[in-house]
Amino acid sequence: MPRDNKTPLIQKIAKQAYITFKGLKSSSNGDNKLVADKQDELISLVTAVRAADLKIAPRKSKPGSGAAGLQSPPVTYMHICETEVFSMGVFLLRTGASIPLHDHPDMNGMLKVLYGKVSVRCFDKLEDNLTVKTVPPHFDPPLAPLQTASLWRSILRSVAEYSENSGPCLLTPLRDNLHQIDAVEGPAAFLDILAPPYNPDDGRDCHYYKVLQTVAERETHGKSSEEQQGEEKEKEEETWLLEIPQPEDFWCGGEPYPGPAVSI
Repeated sequence: MPRDNKTPLIQKIAKQAYITFKGLKSSSNGDNKLVADKQDELISLVTAVRAADLKIAPRKSKPGSGAAGLQSPPVTYMHICETEVFSMGVFLLRTGASIPLHDHPDMNGMLKVLYGKVSVRCFDKLEDNLTVKTVPPHFDPPLAPLQTASLWRSILRSVAEYSENSGPCLLTPLRDNLHQIDAVEGPAAFLDILAPPYNPDDGRDCHYYKVLQTVAERETHGKSSEEQQGEEKEKEEETWLLEIPQPEDFWCGGEPYPGPAVSI
């Protein structure tokens, strides 16, 4: 198949994302195989994208220190485009920066690293809410009584590192929907596609979470390294999450997108 060099890759990605996620929205009445084929095509395009395609150069930034470091956001966002079907942009993480554990209610997503390396920890909630039958364990430190209403039983699905040579990290409404993203060994940037976009008016607000440690887990920290390594291999482990306000040490700034213009 001849390569179309006239159309920028990011434009092809935007067009395919619109087709894919518009089809996904109506897939209950349509052809699921057709939707899967469209998604495979989008994954193929996203896998091929590099920082140079968006005219973004890797940065040799250092962790901020002093007053200047406090004023600079740890993460910035370049807006590329947004429709009612999907949004697309680039997140840039400074050295040592993290995007805290957060969710994507009823949303699909793709994350593709453009430069650097990120570690992504993916979680899912196991149930909608705590029931009367669910007795939470004792936590260390203990929770205040009011905090139990913000408690979620969950599962740690995976912990993986992604670089520019990796395929995209995917999330769906039911799988890997909560994640934390940490820059590894320097600054990093990734293309981010969410479908549909965040919209609090439609029930798609972003919520932040903290992983809690139980008393039982604290007591097992004295295990031998061999035992711990065996447990680490079993990635899908139950855990408890506490919904929290946006962490004070995290905020996201904005900066202009320098790449090819995108139209839908």
